[in-house]
Amino acid sequence: MARIEALGDDDLTSWLTPRPELAAGLGALSGAVYQHSALPLRVREIARMRIAEDNECQVCRNTRHGQGESEGVDEEFYRHVTDWRDWPGYTERERIAAEFAERIATDHRALRDDEDFWSRCKAHFDDAEILDLGICCSLWLGSGRLMRVLDVAQACKIVL
Repeated sequence: MARIEALGDDDLTSWLTPRPELAAGLGALSGAVYQHSALPLRVREIARMRIAEDNECQVCRNTRHGQGESEGVDEEFYRHVTDWRDWPGYTERERIAAEFAERIATDHRALRDDEDFWSRCKAHFDDAEILDLGICCSLWLGSGRLMRVLDVAQACKIVL
């Protein structure tokens, strides 16, 4: 049950209409993440879906990328997101992205201070990529949690 009065049929944006100025900012951040991230799709998607699982956000769980299949992001890829440590279909770089996403969502303080993680991360990502991943994760974590807490937009199925 929605915690605010949603103005549409559980769509992705109608719940934002009471605050159009803030909605525009969220839309701009979303546009930047989806149109200007330099990270490969598989790296972005494993991080996005790992956060979606932690957030229990159905709209995020249901979202797929239109070019996903051609870039190796198929349903098998999504099915193993919670098994990122062990599933052999992920690269080490993808595992680090999943770990970053999981830990920023669950224990950001320990992540900040984990020198072993940062050594491994720096072996696979440069500073610009780490910042890119962090900005992407901040959008997914914040907006996904807000949608889930307010129980809005949970029936949406989006193809990017």
